[in-house]
Amino acid sequence: MPDHQDMAETTNNDNPTETHVVLTVEQDNKPTDTNEEQSVDPKTDEKPVQHESANMGRFVLPVVALLTFLLSIPFLFEAIWLLYVQQYDCEGLLKSLPGLQMGIAVGLFCVFLVSNVVVYLRARWSLAPGLIVMKIALVLMLVVGLTLRGSFEGETRQIPASPGWLKVEVDDDGNWNNIKSCLYGTRMCRNLMSRSYNEMSTHLSPIEGGCCDPPSICEMEYVNMGYWKKSNETANVDGKYDKDCDVWQNDERALCYDCQACKLGFVKTLEGKWVRVGTFLVVMSLLLMIFHLLLFVATMWEQQKLT
Repeated sequence: MPDHQDMAETTNNDNPTETHVVLTVEQDNKPTDTNEEQSVDPKTDEKPVQHESANMGRFVLPVVALLTFLLSIPFLFEAIWLLYVQQYDCEGLLKSLPGLQMGIAVGLFCVFLVSNVVVYLRARWSLAPGLIVMKIALVLMLVVGLTLRGSFEGETRQIPASPGWLKVEVDDDGNWNNIKSCLYGTRMCRNLMSRSYNEMSTHLSPIEGGCCDPPSICEMEYVNMGYWKKSNETANVDGKYDKDCDVWQNDERALCYDCQACKLGFVKTLEGKWVRVGTFLVVMSLLLMIFHLLLFVATMWEQQKLT
Protein backbone atom coordinates (compact mmCIF):
# COMPACT_ATOMS: atom_id res chain seq x y z
CA MET A 1 0.00 0.00 0.00
CA PRO A 2 2.65 2.53 0.77
CA ASP A 3 4.21 1.83 -2.56
CA HIS A 4 1.06 2.80 -4.40
CA GLN A 5 0.82 6.08 -2.48
CA ASP A 6 4.44 6.87 -3.23
CA MET A 7 3.83 6.30 -6.94
CA ALA A 8 0.76 8.54 -6.91
CA GLU A 9 2.67 11.26 -5.16
CA THR A 10 5.48 10.91 -7.64
CA THR A 11 3.05 11.19 -10.52
CA ASN A 12 1.40 14.25 -8.99
CA ASN A 13 4.78 15.84 -8.46
CA ASP A 14 5.73 15.33 -12.12
CA ASN A 15 2.71 17.28 -13.51
CA PRO A 16 3.78 20.73 -12.28
CA THR A 17 7.13 20.21 -13.90
CA GLU A 18 5.56 19.47 -17.29
CA THR A 19 3.23 22.43 -16.94
CA HIS A 20 6.14 24.67 -16.13
CA VAL A 21 8.04 23.44 -19.15
CA VAL A 22 5.11 24.07 -21.48
CA LEU A 23 4.55 27.55 -20.10
CA THR A 24 8.23 28.32 -20.44
CA VAL A 25 8.26 27.20 -24.06
CA GLU A 26 5.18 29.28 -24.85
CA GLN A 27 6.68 32.31 -23.17
CA ASP A 28 9.90 31.84 -25.11
CA ASN A 29 7.97 31.66 -28.36
CA LYS A 30 5.95 34.84 -27.77
CA PRO A 31 8.82 37.35 -28.21
CA THR A 32 9.79 35.61 -31.43
CA ASP A 33 6.28 36.07 -32.79
CA THR A 34 6.34 39.71 -31.79
CA ASN A 35 9.68 40.26 -33.52
CA GLU A 36 8.39 38.58 -36.66
CA GLU A 37 5.34 40.83 -36.64
CA GLN A 38 7.52 43.90 -36.14
CA SER A 39 9.84 42.90 -38.99
CA VAL A 40 6.96 42.23 -41.39
CA ASP A 41 5.01 45.43 -40.74
CA PRO A 42 7.46 47.89 -42.42
CA LYS A 43 7.57 45.78 -45.55
CA THR A 44 3.83 45.64 -45.80
CA ASP A 45 3.74 49.42 -45.32
CA GLU A 46 6.28 50.02 -48.13
CA LYS A 47 4.47 47.96 -50.76
CA PRO A 48 1.56 50.39 -51.36
CA VAL A 49 3.99 53.32 -51.66
CA GLN A 50 6.15 51.51 -54.20
CA HIS A 51 3.08 50.39 -56.12
CA GLU A 52 1.71 53.94 -56.25
CA SER A 53 5.07 55.32 -57.42
CA ALA A 54 5.31 52.71 -60.17
CA ASN A 55 1.81 53.57 -61.39
CA MET A 56 2.70 57.25 -61.49
CA GLY A 57 5.83 56.50 -63.53
CA ARG A 58 3.86 54.43 -66.04
CA PHE A 59 1.41 57.31 -66.43
CA VAL A 60 3.87 60.22 -66.69
CA LEU A 61 6.19 58.80 -69.37
CA PRO A 62 3.52 58.14 -72.05
CA VAL A 63 1.96 61.56 -71.47
CA VAL A 64 5.30 63.37 -71.85
CA ALA A 65 6.12 61.31 -74.96
CA LEU A 66 2.73 62.13 -76.50
CA LEU A 67 3.09 65.86 -75.80
CA THR A 68 6.61 65.84 -77.26
CA PHE A 69 5.27 64.23 -80.44
CA LEU A 70 2.41 66.73 -80.70
CA LEU A 71 4.81 69.65 -80.28
CA SER A 72 6.90 68.39 -83.20
CA ILE A 73 3.96 68.43 -85.65
CA PRO A 74 3.97 72.26 -86.12
CA PHE A 75 7.60 71.96 -87.28
CA LEU A 76 6.44 69.71 -90.12
CA PHE A 77 3.60 72.05 -91.12
CA GLU A 78 5.87 75.09 -91.05
CA ALA A 79 8.41 73.26 -93.23
CA ILE A 80 5.70 72.37 -95.77
CA TRP A 81 4.47 75.97 -95.78
CA LEU A 82 7.96 77.33 -96.44
CA LEU A 83 8.62 74.77 -99.18
CA TYR A 84 5.38 74.92 -101.12
CA VAL A 85 3.76 78.28 -100.41
CA GLN A 86 4.89 80.87 -102.94
CA GLN A 87 7.02 83.75 -101.81
CA TYR A 88 5.62 87.24 -101.65
CA ASP A 89 5.62 89.20 -104.89
CA CYS A 90 9.17 90.01 -106.00
CA GLU A 91 10.71 88.64 -102.79
CA GLY A 92 12.90 86.26 -104.79
CA LEU A 93 14.81 89.20 -106.31
CA LEU A 94 16.66 89.48 -103.01
CA LYS A 95 18.80 86.49 -103.88
CA SER A 96 19.61 85.28 -100.38
CA LEU A 97 15.99 84.84 -99.33
CA PRO A 98 14.99 81.78 -101.44
CA GLY A 99 18.02 79.82 -100.19
CA LEU A 100 17.34 80.86 -96.60
CA GLN A 101 13.71 79.83 -96.87
CA MET A 102 14.70 76.43 -98.27
CA GLY A 103 17.35 75.95 -95.56
CA ILE A 104 14.93 76.73 -92.72
CA ALA A 105 12.33 74.37 -94.20
CA VAL A 106 14.84 71.51 -94.44
CA GLY A 107 16.04 72.24 -90.90
CA LEU A 108 12.49 72.14 -89.54
CA PHE A 109 11.84 68.82 -91.25
CA CYS A 110 15.06 67.36 -89.79
CA VAL A 111 14.07 68.53 -86.30
CA PHE A 112 10.67 66.88 -86.70
CA LEU A 113 12.28 63.62 -87.85
CA VAL A 114 15.00 63.45 -85.17
CA SER A 115 12.56 64.42 -82.42
CA ASN A 116 10.22 61.55 -83.24
CA VAL A 117 13.07 59.05 -83.65
CA VAL A 118 14.20 59.95 -80.13
CA VAL A 119 10.66 59.55 -78.79
CA TYR A 120 10.11 56.21 -80.54
CA LEU A 121 13.46 54.63 -79.62
CA ARG A 122 13.71 56.02 -76.10
CA ALA A 123 13.34 52.57 -74.51
CA ARG A 124 15.90 50.84 -76.76
CA TRP A 125 18.80 53.28 -76.94
CA SER A 126 20.38 55.65 -74.50
CA LEU A 127 18.60 59.00 -74.59
CA ALA A 128 21.73 61.03 -73.90
CA PRO A 129 23.01 61.19 -77.54
CA GLY A 130 19.53 61.98 -78.84
CA LEU A 131 19.07 64.69 -76.22
CA ILE A 132 22.41 66.27 -77.17
CA VAL A 133 21.55 66.26 -80.89
CA MET A 134 18.13 67.77 -80.22
CA LYS A 135 19.55 70.47 -77.96
CA ILE A 136 22.11 71.52 -80.59
CA ALA A 137 19.49 71.66 -83.35
CA LEU A 138 16.99 73.56 -81.21
CA VAL A 139 19.58 76.06 -80.00
CA LEU A 140 20.46 76.80 -83.64
CA MET A 141 16.76 77.26 -84.42
CA LEU A 142 16.43 79.57 -81.42
CA VAL A 143 19.35 81.75 -82.55
CA VAL A 144 17.96 81.95 -86.11
CA GLY A 145 14.55 82.91 -84.75
CA LEU A 146 15.96 85.65 -82.54
CA THR A 147 17.95 86.98 -85.50
CA LEU A 148 14.90 87.09 -87.77
CA ARG A 149 13.05 89.02 -85.08
CA GLY A 150 15.84 91.61 -84.99
CA SER A 151 16.86 90.87 -81.41
CA PHE A 152 20.53 91.54 -82.24
CA GLU A 153 20.08 94.96 -83.81
CA GLY A 154 23.75 95.87 -84.11
CA GLU A 155 24.79 92.57 -85.69
CA THR A 156 21.99 91.61 -88.07
CA ARG A 157 22.72 93.82 -91.08
CA GLN A 158 24.80 91.02 -92.59
CA ILE A 159 22.28 88.26 -91.84
CA PRO A 160 19.67 87.64 -94.57
CA ALA A 161 15.99 88.30 -93.78
CA SER A 162 16.75 90.28 -90.60
CA PRO A 163 15.07 93.71 -90.44
CA GLY A 164 18.37 95.56 -90.83
CA TRP A 165 19.42 93.45 -93.79
CA LEU A 166 16.10 93.97 -95.59
CA LYS A 167 16.37 97.76 -95.31
CA VAL A 168 19.93 97.79 -96.64
CA GLU A 169 19.10 95.52 -99.58
CA VAL A 170 15.97 97.40 -100.61
CA ASP A 171 17.74 100.77 -100.41
CA ASP A 172 20.31 99.54 -102.91
CA ASP A 173 19.54 101.23 -106.25
CA GLY A 174 20.28 98.15 -108.34
CA ASN A 175 18.04 95.94 -106.25
CA TRP A 176 15.27 98.49 -106.15
CA ASN A 177 15.19 98.99 -109.92
CA ASN A 178 14.57 95.25 -110.33
CA ILE A 179 11.98 95.21 -107.54
CA LYS A 180 10.23 98.26 -108.98
CA SER A 181 9.91 96.62 -112.40
CA CYS A 182 8.62 93.46 -110.76
CA LEU A 183 6.00 95.35 -108.75
CA TYR A 184 4.80 97.14 -111.86
CA GLY A 185 4.54 93.76 -113.60
CA THR A 186 2.15 92.49 -110.93
CA ARG A 187 -0.31 95.24 -112.03
CA MET A 188 -1.35 95.74 -108.42
CA CYS A 189 -2.00 99.47 -108.89
CA ARG A 190 -4.10 98.86 -112.01
CA ASN A 191 -6.19 96.34 -110.09
CA LEU A 192 -6.98 99.01 -107.49
CA MET A 193 -8.83 101.09 -110.07
CA SER A 194 -11.86 98.82 -109.79
CA ARG A 195 -12.30 99.73 -106.12
CA SER A 196 -14.18 102.68 -104.72
CA TYR A 197 -12.23 105.47 -103.04
CA ASN A 198 -13.43 104.57 -99.53
CA GLU A 199 -12.62 100.90 -99.99
CA MET A 200 -9.29 101.70 -101.51
CA SER A 201 -8.24 104.04 -98.71
CA THR A 202 -9.07 101.61 -95.91
CA HIS A 203 -8.06 98.22 -97.35
CA LEU A 204 -4.62 98.81 -98.82
CA SER A 205 -1.61 96.65 -98.07
CA PRO A 206 1.64 98.43 -97.09
CA ILE A 207 2.97 97.99 -100.65
CA GLU A 208 -0.24 99.23 -102.29
CA GLY A 209 -0.46 102.23 -99.98
CA GLY A 210 3.18 103.17 -100.51
CA CYS A 211 3.47 102.58 -104.26
CA CYS A 212 -0.01 103.35 -105.66
CA ASP A 213 -1.04 106.36 -103.54
CA PRO A 214 0.69 109.67 -102.87
CA PRO A 215 1.64 110.19 -99.21
CA SER A 216 -1.14 111.81 -97.19
CA ILE A 217 1.26 114.58 -96.12
CA CYS A 218 1.20 115.89 -99.69
CA GLU A 219 -2.50 116.81 -99.35
CA MET A 220 -3.29 115.99 -102.98
CA GLU A 221 -6.88 116.04 -104.21
CA TYR A 222 -8.27 112.70 -105.33
CA VAL A 223 -9.74 112.70 -108.83
CA ASN A 224 -9.59 109.00 -109.66
CA MET A 225 -7.28 106.11 -108.94
CA GLY A 226 -4.89 107.09 -111.69
CA TYR A 227 -4.96 110.82 -111.14
CA TRP A 228 -4.36 113.03 -108.10
CA LYS A 229 -4.33 116.81 -108.36
CA LYS A 230 -1.29 118.31 -106.70
CA SER A 231 -1.71 121.15 -104.26
CA ASN A 232 -0.28 124.53 -105.17
CA GLU A 233 1.37 124.73 -101.78
CA THR A 234 4.35 122.55 -101.01
CA ALA A 235 4.09 120.48 -97.85
CA ASN A 236 5.86 122.30 -95.05
CA VAL A 237 5.85 119.47 -92.56
CA ASP A 238 9.28 118.05 -91.87
CA GLY A 239 9.31 114.29 -92.36
CA LYS A 240 10.63 111.42 -94.41
CA TYR A 241 7.86 111.73 -97.01
CA ASP A 242 8.48 115.36 -98.02
CA LYS A 243 10.45 114.41 -101.12
CA ASP A 244 7.82 111.88 -102.16
CA CYS A 245 5.42 114.73 -102.96
CA ASP A 246 7.67 115.75 -105.86
CA VAL A 247 8.40 112.16 -106.88
CA TRP A 248 4.72 111.26 -107.38
CA GLN A 249 3.55 111.25 -111.01
CA ASN A 250 0.09 110.80 -112.50
CA ASP A 251 1.46 108.11 -114.77
CA GLU A 252 0.53 104.48 -114.33
CA ARG A 253 4.09 103.42 -115.08
CA ALA A 254 5.55 105.79 -112.48
CA LEU A 255 3.02 106.68 -109.75
CA CYS A 256 5.02 106.45 -106.51
CA TYR A 257 7.27 103.49 -107.36
CA ASP A 258 10.32 105.64 -106.71
CA CYS A 259 8.96 106.99 -103.43
CA GLN A 260 10.54 106.19 -100.12
CA ALA A 261 7.07 105.15 -98.95
CA CYS A 262 6.99 102.41 -101.59
CA LYS A 263 10.33 101.02 -100.40
CA LEU A 264 9.20 101.09 -96.79
CA GLY A 265 5.95 99.34 -97.69
CA PHE A 266 7.88 96.57 -99.43
CA VAL A 267 10.26 96.20 -96.47
CA LYS A 268 7.35 96.15 -94.01
CA THR A 269 5.64 93.35 -95.94
CA LEU A 270 8.74 91.15 -96.02
CA GLU A 271 9.65 92.01 -92.45
CA GLY A 272 6.21 90.93 -91.24
CA LYS A 273 6.64 87.51 -92.86
CA TRP A 274 10.12 86.84 -91.50
CA VAL A 275 9.33 88.15 -88.02
CA ARG A 276 6.45 85.66 -87.86
CA VAL A 277 8.81 82.87 -88.91
CA GLY A 278 11.30 84.00 -86.27
CA THR A 279 8.63 84.09 -83.57
CA PHE A 280 7.58 80.55 -84.47
CA LEU A 281 11.17 79.31 -84.24
CA VAL A 282 11.77 80.95 -80.86
CA VAL A 283 8.56 79.75 -79.19
CA MET A 284 8.53 76.21 -80.58
CA SER A 285 12.25 75.65 -79.99
CA LEU A 286 11.93 76.58 -76.32
CA LEU A 287 8.86 74.37 -75.84
CA LEU A 288 10.43 71.37 -77.54
CA MET A 289 13.63 71.82 -75.51
CA ILE A 290 11.64 71.70 -72.28
CA PHE A 291 9.65 68.61 -73.25
CA HIS A 292 12.68 66.68 -74.50
CA LEU A 293 14.36 67.37 -71.16
CA LEU A 294 11.23 66.16 -69.34
CA LEU A 295 11.18 63.07 -71.57
CA PHE A 296 14.80 62.32 -70.66
CA VAL A 297 14.11 62.66 -66.93
CA ALA A 298 10.93 60.55 -67.09
CA THR A 299 12.67 57.80 -69.08
CA MET A 300 15.63 57.67 -66.68
CA TRP A 301 13.20 57.48 -63.76
CA GLU A 302 11.31 54.60 -65.36
CA GLN A 303 14.48 52.66 -66.19
CA GLN A 304 15.80 53.14 -62.66
CA LYS A 305 12.62 51.64 -61.21
CA LEU A 306 12.86 48.62 -63.50
CA THR A 307 16.36 47.91 -62.24
